[in-house]
Amino acid sequence: MLITPVKLGTDEGNAVLEKILDRFQLADADCAGSVAKIIKNVAGQGDEALVDYGRRFDCPGLTVENLQVTGEELRAAYNEVDEKTLGSIKAAVERIWNFHEREMEDSWLQTRDDGTVVGRLVRPVDSAGLYVPGGTGGSTPLVSSVLMNGIPASIAGVRRRVMVTPPGRDGKVSPFLLVAAQEIGISDIYRAGSAWGIAALAYGTESIPKVDVIVGPGNQFVAEAKKQVSGMVRIDMIAGPSEVLIVADANAVPAHLAADMLAQAEHDPQALALLLTTDETLPEKVLAELEKQLPLLSREKIARTSLTERGAMMIVKDLEEAIRLANDIASEHLELDIVNPWEQIPFIRHAGAIFLGANTPEAAGDYFAGPNHVLPTMGTARFASSLGVETFLKKCSIISYSRQAIENDAEDIMRLAHLEGLDAHANSVNVRLNHD
Repeated sequence: MLITPVKLGTDEGNAVLEKILDRFQLADADCAGSVAKIIKNVAGQGDEALVDYGRRFDCPGLTVENLQVTGEELRAAYNEVDEKTLGSIKAAVERIWNFHEREMEDSWLQTRDDGTVVGRLVRPVDSAGLYVPGGTGGSTPLVSSVLMNGIPASIAGVRRRVMVTPPGRDGKVSPFLLVAAQEIGISDIYRAGSAWGIAALAYGTESIPKVDVIVGPGNQFVAEAKKQVSGMVRIDMIAGPSEVLIVADANAVPAHLAADMLAQAEHDPQALALLLTTDETLPEKVLAELEKQLPLLSREKIARTSLTERGAMMIVKDLEEAIRLANDIASEHLELDIVNPWEQIPFIRHAGAIFLGANTPEAAGDYFAGPNHVLPTMGTARFASSLGVETFLKKCSIISYSRQAIENDAEDIMRLAHLEGLDAHANSVNVRLNHD
């Protein structure tokens, strides 16, 4: 059996739930060590290291001269993308752009009667780096990753946006990726994958400029590299395997549930597809649908492994318990395939994205609905949010005191400074009181 359904409250059910709740994972020591060495080499040797790694793992013919995608390649890419796909890309750009425009923050000021002015100045970072995975050697170009990561940076006003992606064995970058990038104004594109691509963005090389923010998905080496450079640059998040939690009642259609579980399972053998249901008969129906739909998938082996090794179906006593568990699990994607899903929104506290109703598959959010699909995983939705315009913004405080204001606040400021043993702080106020 692909998945053995369990009841919550039983020993078996509690064991399954405990494993799900304890799913946060970091890269193993071997991966972390390898990535640290790669980063050190790229930081020290620049383009030479990029080419060396690229030749070994991606394209044997890679050279320093062809690290950057040329203008001719960018123009030629449009000749290789059919009109219907181009139309879909353009439509997705419009949807994603319109949604993220609402996220833009404004600078603001507060004034007080004594002449004090305080506020916050919102400014974009100067540069951002977008990492786009190769997508099965370029055969499955991750166009949505380009759009979801690049559009918020553009709306934020980032002046320089750089994209890195591993080339195919022939040295080419998918024309679909090149077209998607150009549709959102990105033309600085480089052939650099995995941890060395991240290192190049963080430290800069002779060809690739150093950036302030690095975003984009990837395997454990990419995730570990982002973790190791975090602090000297901002990153979007450290993402784990993709995951979905479906809450379903007796009215849910088993074929829909199976299809949505498979949509997660086909990502990766480590992907997590979970079902919580109030109907004891539903799991068997969904299992039958899974067996029916699995042979139709090109990635059947991956999906089957994911379901067998990590999938779970749990029967709960009522919807209230299901929502409580959903908050505890804090899944990347939460589907509410129940009657009146909107009624449960006030009770949802932790989820990367919420999909409401029988007609809202998670795939709609991945590609076209508008909200970002870069979401917190591994339970980090308890404190983290989706990627958005704010990822590329920074805030500067504004403070301006009048003479009257500093006189009014001086005693309190100096008292607190002396309490902390910082006499010079106090004196910097006191000297102003005694000098015009």
